[in-house]
Amino acid sequence: MAEVLAENGSGPEAVDVSEVAARAGVSSEAFTRLFLDVEDCVLGAFELGVERVGDEMSGAYSSEVRWLDAIRAALARFLWFLEAQPELGRLLVVHSTSSGPRVLRRRMEVLDALAKIVDRGREESAGGIPGPPAVMAEGVVGAVLTVVHNRLLADGQQAPIELFGPLVSIVVLPYLGANVARRELTRPAPRIRRGDDSELPQSLDGQIGPRLTYRTARVLISIDDYPGASNREVAERAGVIDQGQISKLLGRLEGRGLIEEVGEGRTRGAPNSWRLTGRGEELVKGDGLRAAMRANEVP
Repeated sequence: MAEVLAENGSGPEAVDVSEVAARAGVSSEAFTRLFLDVEDCVLGAFELGVERVGDEMSGAYSSEVRWLDAIRAALARFLWFLEAQPELGRLLVVHSTSSGPRVLRRRMEVLDALAKIVDRGREESAGGIPGPPAVMAEGVVGAVLTVVHNRLLADGQQAPIELFGPLVSIVVLPYLGANVARRELTRPAPRIRRGDDSELPQSLDGQIGPRLTYRTARVLISIDDYPGASNREVAERAGVIDQGQISKLLGRLEGRGLIEEVGEGRTRGAPNSWRLTGRGEELVKGDGLRAAMRANEVP
């Protein structure tokens, strides 16, 4: 659906079900079994886009302590998502505005959630002066999306990430003042890691069997840098927010003979303590793994 909308350049109301079904490699009958109508399919694509970019933005936002840094990190993720998945990004920002009532209602829920996050800037207003009214956050979110919407309609004349400085400036101006907003115009976007769940180059991955991802590589490097780290300490250093996820990652690496528990972690109730095995050290100590991680960062 996202690809058809992007190629046709028209709104969802002009979409032919048979065109979407053919693009998906299924029959029109299969489409009607899955979706009530075109709007239902657009809503499904919208939810997929929200889930993907939402996970990236939430993780980036939660990894920072200060509101300003969190906003910068989340916004960078959003703009890189628009570049990496342009059809789905265009559906989220552009085509959702001309969809039916169910999509519009869901879109309003997403905008409301974003406004609540932006509104936290009132807690950091400059000089002890009371921050702007809560409704300001709605205006800020609307302004940012309007700029992005217009640039996406300009047929790729400007890469989304090039908007980073001006958009951050728009967000922070009502909360942190003109001086901070002016500074943000020229500050570069933070370095981020793309493809956390994508596989490492085959030359590395082939050394230890299937599927070593950039996320698991960060866990290995964190343990190498800080032998004896607990689950929580590894998670903080590797940028993994969810404690359940770090437990799964560590268990997977232990099962593949790359890390092992040491010290008090073997005692019931004591925190885990991790170190690399000889096999893990052989992988991490070489230049290849860290070089691959550096190459995975986007300036």
